Amino acid sequence: MISPSQEDVNHIGFCVSAARLGLPDVGLISYGEMVDQGRLINEAVSIPVIGDGDNGYGNSMNIKRTIKGYINAGFAGIMLEDQVAPKACGHTEGRKVISREEAIMHIKAAVDARKESGSDIVIVARSDSRQAISLDEALWRVKAFADAGADVLFIDALASVEEMKAFCAVAPEVPKMANMLEGGGKTPILSPAELEKIGFSLVVYPLSLVGVSMRAMQDALIAIKDGSVPSPSVLPSFQEIKDTLGFNRHYKEEKQYQLDK
Repeated sequence: MISPSQEDVNHIGFCVSAARLGLPDVGLISYGEMVDQGRLINEAVSIPVIGDGDNGYGNSMNIKRTIKGYINAGFAGIMLEDQVAPKACGHTEGRKVISREEAIMHIKAAVDARKESGSDIVIVARSDSRQAISLDEALWRVKAFADAGADVLFIDALASVEEMKAFCAVAPEVPKMANMLEGGGKTPILSPAELEKIGFSLVVYPLSLVGVSMRAMQDALIAIKDGSVPSPSVLPSFQEIKDTLGFNRHYKEEKQYQLDK
């Protein structure tokens, strides 16, 4: 069930690459950088976080290390895709996928790593074969991923509502994730209620926060260049900024440990 009250955070490689490196999501960011950023995110929030594991950063043994690293970083879930290295961002051109056999083995390795760790991390199995090969290939792969033990299925860049319905009909007992790529992706943008009616259980809006932030920073820099500052309608007060960042919570807690003088 998709509900605004059932919140989690998706640690998307696109946004981490943009914010941390200032680079496009074309396979340049590393496992170490992703797991480190994820650890910091998990320390800062109290809701579940799904980590973007890209293509697992190598073969099946790399997949196992990635799963265990993401578990130790505090992730509630991890998304793994079947792209070749270097990977490409979803909804962009030039994507290629590994063989069916290798893709299935990667999911099996992920399931094994979870079992070895005694963890309940959720494995989201993603296929990019809709754009790389065909819809039929993508449907075949996600069914195989479900059989291999994936907990959630995801086909990126589905091109129509009909394709989305066909996806949700595969392995109906396994939850499906939708990607509502804002601003011009290949997949139709639907409301949570519409997605739930089709059969989706999870939805991500991967660019809303980074996109709005980019535009706000550009507008602020233009205002500063023109000799002013952003208007109060878009700029929080200093007190509001401190509240959001936890200054006042820190000061209140700090008083518990002050010595009487």
